[in-house]
Amino acid sequence: MIAVGDRLPAGTFRVKPDEGPIVQVTTADLFGGQTVVLVGVPGAFTSTCHNAHIPQFVENAAALKARGADRIVVIAVNDAYVMRAWRKSLGAVDKVDFMADGDAAYATALGVAVPMVGMGVRLKRFSALVDDGVVKALHFEPESGKGISSTGAAMMLAELRAVAQGTTGAATPA
Repeated sequence: MIAVGDRLPAGTFRVKPDEGPIVQVTTADLFGGQTVVLVGVPGAFTSTCHNAHIPQFVENAAALKARGADRIVVIAVNDAYVMRAWRKSLGAVDKVDFMADGDAAYATALGVAVPMVGMGVRLKRFSALVDDGVVKALHFEPESGKGISSTGAAMMLAELRAVAQGTTGAATPA
């Protein structure tokens, strides 16, 4: 499983732009030379992801970028069409990048692919601060309970503040 200090594995995501065909985006494109808030969620339009988790990042996109994030990237085991519709429904266009990991290949490479009853293989919910492809901070939601306690926008704002102070590197257990 991915950990603080690890370099993200190479991989490819699919994105459906508003116009034109689906395009492939590599991890080098997303993370190379940039500070990125990376958020992994079980699924687009699922209740916690749609109503509680990702709206925090959309609402705080400007604040996250003002604190040093070059971009905010959400990944889920959904297809590119679903991720495009989800981005639009949340008003995240030009705020947050939504990447499709339709076959869970990247979730598996990260070591965060988990089976979910009735949903197949999905991502374990996490958020990470990634600098030039290296994980600087990583948080997982606790196994018990529902909701967002460790992986929300407030945690990533705190991590960006810690980077500015030279004290980042936190992790919550998987």
